[in-house]
Amino acid sequence: MAKKVPKKTKKPEKEENENFRGIVRIAGKDVNGKVTLKRALHRVRGIGHTMAHVAALAITKELSLDPLKPIGEYTEADIEKIDKILFSMQDHNVPSFLLNRCKDFNSGDNKHVIMNDLIFEVNQDVDRDKKMYSWKGYRHSYGQKVRGQKTRNTGRSGMALGVLRKSIIAAQGGAKEPAKEKK
Repeated sequence: MAKKVPKKTKKPEKEENENFRGIVRIAGKDVNGKVTLKRALHRVRGIGHTMAHVAALAITKELSLDPLKPIGEYTEADIEKIDKILFSMQDHNVPSFLLNRCKDFNSGDNKHVIMNDLIFEVNQDVDRDKKMYSWKGYRHSYGQKVRGQKTRNTGRSGMALGVLRKSIIAAQGGAKEPAKEKK
């Protein structure tokens, strides 16, 4: 008996809006226009899963947008307003424990930085630790693990020393084991 295989039917495609854009630039990051607001925010550097959820709530509350609508259907003005909100999350009733720069070293304020600003701030923190020559700075400057991880068998770089020595000795053809003398 032959198995009857059901025929595959094509799903009807949604009619796309005339203003639909396939790629949308949010906070300096190109995002696929078919994803929802929350998933688009999650792709921005400095915004994780929880922060994307909170930011999407703040944006929909502030701008009264539909959160389930694909991001490619938003107007250019809406995208600019979303960018303004993302670059000033601390001003939009986001709990301070979700912000990534609580009590910032330079200003003392709670703020949330994203994209290139985040990279710059992290590099400044690492350079400050190196300059103070704290333990973290010492570990950073020597390329070791900083947060107390084990280093015996992970985080190695370069070739293993024992293998290197054996291959060099074999290539030179010297230093064979001395033969045992017979008595």
